Amino acid sequence: MSTKTAVRDLLDQAGTTYAEEAGIKLEDKPSPLYRLLVLSVLLSTRIKAGIAVSAARELAEFGTPRKMRDATWQQRVDALGRGHYVRYDESTATALGDGAEHLLDRCQGDLRKLRDEAEDDIKALKSKLQEVKGLGPVGAEIFCREAQAVWPELRPYFDKKALSGAEKVGLPKDAKRLAELVGEDDLARLAAALVRATLEKDVAEKVSA
Repeated sequence: MSTKTAVRDLLDQAGTTYAEEAGIKLEDKPSPLYRLLVLSVLLSTRIKAGIAVSAARELAEFGTPRKMRDATWQQRVDALGRGHYVRYDESTATALGDGAEHLLDRCQGDLRKLRDEAEDDIKALKSKLQEVKGLGPVGAEIFCREAQAVWPELRPYFDKKALSGAEKVGLPKDAKRLAELVGEDDLARLAAALVRATLEKDVAEKVSA
């Protein structure tokens, strides 16, 4: 199978971004960016991605930092429970409330302000993101990987899991070379597909360059 064919098959089979799977219409606006941040918090724990996505859908009613902060702790726990995110539901409910409070104090709930402060320095941006309770290095990686769909200054962004997936399916384990295989609008989709190649055995088995 040629590299181009492998990439096309990979995008067809697994190229849905995690944001899209969670029902987030990602735009460069405060609410969808915040919902992506919440999804990144959920995905960064040791829990199946499908469960994290389901929980993010349930938390959609608290789609701004103010709504998340103003929700009761029990409301957040209940939403996580409906998404079957039960292993870390109580600690995550607390973290989401604290994180929302921080964002309101730090940037009026608008993540674009943190991006602007970072001045195209991705390392600085990730550092600022990690000030949010519950979002560690892994969560910051996930956020940037998905946010590149609407923040061009992040492109190309392939984290360790994406690069591991690239190796599994025989694609270049190098961000710049991977970026040459698709258009800019498909970078986030390719990154998500490569992560699935890492996490889901059947994806890697079906696609091989």
